Amino acid sequence: MNKSTFNPFRRREQSVSLGAIQNITRGVKTRRLAALAALATILASSATVAFATPPVGIVSATVFATASFTDLTNVRFGIKDGVDCGREIVYARNAQDTVMQQIIIAPGGNSGWHLHPGPVVVLVKAGQLSYFSGDDPTCTARIYPAGQAFVEGGRGHVAFARNDGNTNLELWVTYFDVPPGGLFRIDAPAPGNCSF
Repeated sequence: MNKSTFNPFRRREQSVSLGAIQNITRGVKTRRLAALAALATILASSATVAFATPPVGIVSATVFATASFTDLTNVRFGIKDGVDCGREIVYARNAQDTVMQQIIIAPGGNSGWHLHPGPVVVLVKAGQLSYFSGDDPTCTARIYPAGQAFVEGGRGHVAFARNDGNTNLELWVTYFDVPPGGLFRIDAPAPGNCSF
């Protein structure tokens, strides 16, 4: 062996095919795209949380029962409101789970802007509820005193409920068409039609 040509620290030349270079480049691009997608997901979820309007002044929100319909069940409500005589048909084909809940809201408390996956029946047992719809450009409260009930359309309809009285507000609520194991109330950003 010639000492002048042998160097154990010298790199050996390796032949690399064009295909190998393309595979390495593709792997780097894929990892970069995956990292960017993960970052976008994190930013999107933080933006949703940052702009959501969570409830305030909830004394209790007790779920008393959850059940699935045994038979194929379609739930349909035809709602004709007393304000503008508008009519809304709320329909849940093959409604999934049903949840029953009691909610008590302190004076000045509110539900925050929220939505439900399916229709909701709300019974006012005590107190008085001020209800605001995200679809109402005038942001006019519908008032529901004790002994009255109403249907919230669900299906992405954004709403806000508030206790403007000086006693606790007690609601009994039945949620229809809840995905099995899923959320029956989802925080939502303020739609912009009200100042709150």
